[in-house]
Amino acid sequence: MLIRMELARIIISEVNDHQVIYLRESEPNVERERRKFPILIGFFEANMIKQRIQGLMTPRPLTHDLVVNVVEEMDGELEDVFISELREHTYFASLRIRYQGKLIEVDSRPSDAIAVAVTRQPPLPIYVSEEILDEFTS
Repeated sequence: MLIRMELARIIISEVNDHQVIYLRESEPNVERERRKFPILIGFFEANMIKQRIQGLMTPRPLTHDLVVNVVEEMDGELEDVFISELREHTYFASLRIRYQGKLIEVDSRPSDAIAVAVTRQPPLPIYVSEEILDEFTS
């Protein structure tokens, strides 16, 4: 089962190599508190995500803008981000694109997929597999 998530928090530290973003369930659940979990990401990705959330644009396209532009110029439609797996402390994600009636899943680091998601207006939905949330929150 896919669980819709939202970007809840970004922690940027200028003294650490890794930055942290927190995702949490979008929809409240009456039976329990919304589940959330951290993902370690790089400084560049964290800053880019933060800038886009704040509405700041760069004078020239960044890599994440390039991905969005290429997909759109080829008449594809960015559909969502899917964080599918946690293996050996590494999350695996896909940027899902609808192209010529087919759903194409492009392997991606979660940080890059989320950066693409927040580049779009409105941002793309972010989904996480139930298994990841169960594994992380148990």
